[in-house]
Amino acid sequence: MRNAFATELVSIASDDERVVLLSGDIGNRLFNDFKLRFSGRFFNCGVAEASMTGIAAGMAMSGIRPITYSITPFVTTRCLEQIRIDICYQNGPVIIVGVGAGLSYAGLGATHQSCEDIAFLRMLPNMTVICPGDPVEVGLALRSAVAHGGPVYIRLGKKGEPIVYSEIPEFRIGKGIVITEGDDVCLLSTGNMLPVAVQSGKGLEAKGLSTSVVSLHTVKPLDEALLADVFQRFRVVATVEEHSVLGGLGSAVAEWMSEQSHIQARLCRIGTDDRFLHEAGGQEHAREHFGLTPDAVATRVLEACS
Repeated sequence: MRNAFATELVSIASDDERVVLLSGDIGNRLFNDFKLRFSGRFFNCGVAEASMTGIAAGMAMSGIRPITYSITPFVTTRCLEQIRIDICYQNGPVIIVGVGAGLSYAGLGATHQSCEDIAFLRMLPNMTVICPGDPVEVGLALRSAVAHGGPVYIRLGKKGEPIVYSEIPEFRIGKGIVITEGDDVCLLSTGNMLPVAVQSGKGLEAKGLSTSVVSLHTVKPLDEALLADVFQRFRVVATVEEHSVLGGLGSAVAEWMSEQSHIQARLCRIGTDDRFLHEAGGQEHAREHFGLTPDAVATRVLEACS
């Protein structure tokens, strides 16, 4: 995902001289091409993410289109006050990009894990929250965010995420993308769990459950028209995310459900538990621990159906 981001960033910056990149002292080699072509538009702000956020807010108020980039908890949690007051209160067109979200950096411990960031940022007025599902969606999300003209948080995985799409889909902020059509259950995936959701859908199909898989890449604003449709048509709707079950996509959908008068489907929220991970291990180990593998997701959905 981060390579797709870097590639698309160069393309966008070639067309729009207002675009600048502020880095929290990471990605120096990743952005070599950007630095070579736009040397005056790359700012290494060091491990001073709160200052970086304030600088970006000032740039935005001066007509520049800044993008801040760092490891997710450092570019979100560490500078939440600056995001709230400097960016969102002013409704400034700053794009915040968190790399290695969720459990991508599981091996580095709780300081580098981020299973609360969607919850933090979707609570802020004026903020748009986008969680691309694969490298193709990353490029589309970045281009849409630049055109959006307000505060946007883009939540990325790390590297090696598989491409889901065989052709470029239509991508619009606040509109989900149907990956596969089904009749019995629907998996609403956000972020880098999309490949897992696709594999889970295949497993459910093998067990006789016709399964629809949707990339709900925008957590705020939600695609309410899509939600109204799937909750009328399916027996079970499951949200799948590499984020806490508290405050993320599942919570956002549950909040939406609480205001609806006619809901047919049962909601099954699949994410990380409300606790820190104290075990050592990489992302796959962490996903197994929290039940975020394709088999584990399919099992949860089957239990919900019964």
